[in-house]
Amino acid sequence: MRSGARVEIPRKPLARTTGGIYIAFMVCLFLADILGHIVVGDVDLAYEALVTEPSQFDLAVTFALLSALLFAVAAWGLYVLLRPVNRELALLLLLLNAIGVAIQVASYIPLLYAMLSADASVFVSSFSTAQSEGFQRLSLEVQQLGFVTAQLFFATWLFPLGYLVYKSGFLPKFLGVLLVLDGFAILVWFFQGMLLPDQSALSTPGLALSFIAEAALGLWLLVKGIDESPGIPGRSPE
Repeated sequence: MRSGARVEIPRKPLARTTGGIYIAFMVCLFLADILGHIVVGDVDLAYEALVTEPSQFDLAVTFALLSALLFAVAAWGLYVLLRPVNRELALLLLLLNAIGVAIQVASYIPLLYAMLSADASVFVSSFSTAQSEGFQRLSLEVQQLGFVTAQLFFATWLFPLGYLVYKSGFLPKFLGVLLVLDGFAILVWFFQGMLLPDQSALSTPGLALSFIAEAALGLWLLVKGIDESPGIPGRSPE
């Protein structure tokens, strides 16, 4: 090997690893929502989890933070896989994902405050019970609004991702179509959450489509990998 020569990452193992990480991201986000209601749950449910099961709520926040890390790593894997198709669009999807993940992580910071304020030994001497409850609920509301804000970027990253998957030749076209439809579904969630926060039913069908599309992508990569037959579009250049 020449000194300084570029080392290519084996694409099929990378595809399977990326698929596994994507599924792990989805599982962590699901657990965060089940345990703490901090993804698509409401403030009342999240507050109940915070005050009645604080250890469970702490675990939910841990899973939520881990999901953000896994999502960023999965996006990098998809970038490496898809950049031979179109490097500029692959870079765009990575950038949009990175902005979304940054906002997502920032949205969890108020939860750390809520966790701390739930400790009576810390706050009882400075604030009344009513004030502490008000601070906790405000923290939960800020977190949920921040998470909804991140969906603008998580929606738009799906458009270049879906296009690249569709054009790749080494992944099935139906996955690309599903991902583009997923992008529109997440946009509906974003606008509903920002403009009609009390009408969560409007985004429920789209969230079901989103789960199907992203689970299909992760499972396909994990189980099937990518087609590396000679001559297919999108293979890494020599």
